[in-house]
Amino acid sequence: MKAVILAGGLGTRLAPFTDVIPKPLLPIGEQSLMEVQITTLAAHGFNEIYIATNYKSDYVEAYLGDGSKYGVDLVFSKEEVRLGTCGPLTLLKEHLTEPFLMMNGDVLTKSDHSRMYEFGMNQESNLTIGTKVITHPFRFGNVQVSDDDLVTNLEEKPDLAFEILAGIYFFKPDIFAEIPENEYFGMDDLLHKMLRENKPVSRYSITEYWLDIGQVDDYTQAREEYSKHF
Repeated sequence: MKAVILAGGLGTRLAPFTDVIPKPLLPIGEQSLMEVQITTLAAHGFNEIYIATNYKSDYVEAYLGDGSKYGVDLVFSKEEVRLGTCGPLTLLKEHLTEPFLMMNGDVLTKSDHSRMYEFGMNQESNLTIGTKVITHPFRFGNVQVSDDDLVTNLEEKPDLAFEILAGIYFFKPDIFAEIPENEYFGMDDLLHKMLRENKPVSRYSITEYWLDIGQVDDYTQAREEYSKHF
């Protein structure tokens, strides 16, 4: 099975760490973030992994090599211009002639990738998005009232739940008809385009451990939680 990891981000929100080290190579536990992703994908049967790079691409390729030490084949693709979170796929179009998984290079997760792949294969849609329910505590009590301004209930500091994009996607090759080539095009652009044109998009709910490492606090959390989950 094939997978793509997006590793072209500048990682500016993780400065100063990323001033020297590209975000995918930041150490977490005994491995770098991308090595955790690669070995997790390999454990779920993905043996061809494509790395879409831009920022400090030479560092990433030199560090990871051909993938043999992880039991997979690694192929690197480099953007000459910024192509967003979806556009880089067009540079790999000739290789992605069968269904594949794509994930952001800053996601740390124990998600069952093979199960998501199987789920996507059984859908009629060409795109399945992975989602995660995130819960945040609300600072204030929620007052509920009737139409005649009588208080009917008080919910003290309720948790707010949001279902968010988890940065993991399943594609069928026909999706390339929706993605312009040599143009900056994000996953949000693709989703809005497909919904606007009434084309089906499926959802796969991720229940396992998941963390987006977008900021310094997230990176600290990932290092603290690594041994517990990996």
